Amino acid sequence: MIEIQWYVVFAAFILDFFFGDPKTWPHPVIYMGKAISFFEGWFRRYFKHLLVAGFFFAVCLILSTWLMAFVTIKVSIYIHPVFGNFVQVVLLFFCFSSTSLEKAALSVLQALEEKNIEKAREKVSYIVGRETKTLDQKGVTRASVETVAENFVDGFLSPLFFAMIGGVPLALAYKMVNTLDSMIGYKNDTYILFGRPSARIDDVANFIPARISVFIISFSAAFLSFKKGALALKTGFSQGGLHKSPNAGYPEATFAGALKIRLGGPNSYHGVMVEKPYIGKEFKDPEKESIKQACDLMMLASFLATLISCFFLFLF
Repeated sequence: MIEIQWYVVFAAFILDFFFGDPKTWPHPVIYMGKAISFFEGWFRRYFKHLLVAGFFFAVCLILSTWLMAFVTIKVSIYIHPVFGNFVQVVLLFFCFSSTSLEKAALSVLQALEEKNIEKAREKVSYIVGRETKTLDQKGVTRASVETVAENFVDGFLSPLFFAMIGGVPLALAYKMVNTLDSMIGYKNDTYILFGRPSARIDDVANFIPARISVFIISFSAAFLSFKKGALALKTGFSQGGLHKSPNAGYPEATFAGALKIRLGGPNSYHGVMVEKPYIGKEFKDPEKESIKQACDLMMLASFLATLISCFFLFLF
């Protein structure tokens, strides 16, 4: 195992805060996606049963990611401890995506403020998996807020959680888990069996972080208003389980309580209408300003989660 230092976590957060995902840099997630596309056919051919193929496919890619990260960091530490810390900072920085998500969500808000619904639909289609061609302003807004809430866990809290318990290699292994789920974790004819193991592994990986997120988001909302923090905590735990996903509902419900808005409801995914219950049904529908509020809450939650993590790492 590779022990992670508090200053590695803090430096990675600072890099993400100021730079997001630099488009000119080679991003590990891009290569994870290429590896998934390259090896999928081989595993499908080698194993007769698609469920078995999907299981070994996911496990091999996740373990390979962890091993490559482990060796890379060990070699860099052997060269020089300072260089080893630098490599860990950069790799962990690539695991965080709060700032890039904020920029993407705010680009949707900008299109809405320009009253360009077609542009808003296009922008939101980059960050959600649902059909966006027929969404109205409220639908676009709701989709944006939901993805900000859900991806606070996927894009920040879960990588931070796994870095805390297993160092940067485990954080990168989680990114492979999340990338697998986003690419093949679908319930369609192609991936209903092959992608199921990846989807279930992702569910297990996010189970604890999703529930921790209720406290982090509520704590952040309390900084804005104590009443908002209490309502966020109450809504998070009372309605988080309404979502069809075992994890996504908890951050979404907590955001709904903090912002006093209604999320969820039926949506179309890849041509299939999926009936989902409303979360925060007692609140009003989100307005376009809710996107900015959600982004501010996500960034504050990311900052506070970082401070809490650094505090524990410094003490222990």
